[in-house]
Amino acid sequence: MSKLNESISAVFARERDRLRGFIRRRVPATADAEDILQDVFYELVEADLMVQPIEQVGAWLFRVARNRITDLFRRRKHEQAVDDAATLSDAEADEPWLESWLPSADEGPEAEYARRILVNELELALDELPEEQRDVFIAHEIGGQSFKEIADATGVGINTLLSRKRYAVLFLRRRLQAIYDEYIRA
Repeated sequence: MSKLNESISAVFARERDRLRGFIRRRVPATADAEDILQDVFYELVEADLMVQPIEQVGAWLFRVARNRITDLFRRRKHEQAVDDAATLSDAEADEPWLESWLPSADEGPEAEYARRILVNELELALDELPEEQRDVFIAHEIGGQSFKEIADATGVGINTLLSRKRYAVLFLRRRLQAIYDEYIRA
């Protein structure tokens, strides 16, 4: 066994139980916790192979573990958001969506900045929607019109309008999810 492998083995033996306990307190599923533990030690091996000096190995391992736990929860939230979007009903499409998704400008400068970023991305995303979906979304979400008012003005049935808005919201959630996660959930 080489000197490199001996030092990693010693770190593994010394830190494994403490690191596993740290991860298990934060991650309820045993399989996920074990995956994170393996990822952390894999990164240690990778860092060692790339000859990246690590001053305090214990602190480094816990920082990597914290990052992996964060990654797991972000991925789960994203998957949940996609699942939620896929099950959006016409009745839910009737509810205002935009204001619940945007941070309030009253929450401070960071929230105001994030809101501006999201609004700019929303404008770009709206241009990507089919015209019928975009028009219904804008009339209902931004114009504040009821579906009855939109139906009366356009001659299009309420169910069709609900469906168009539903597809617009599904598209916009998918399109804006990454930027939302970056600025709102970070």
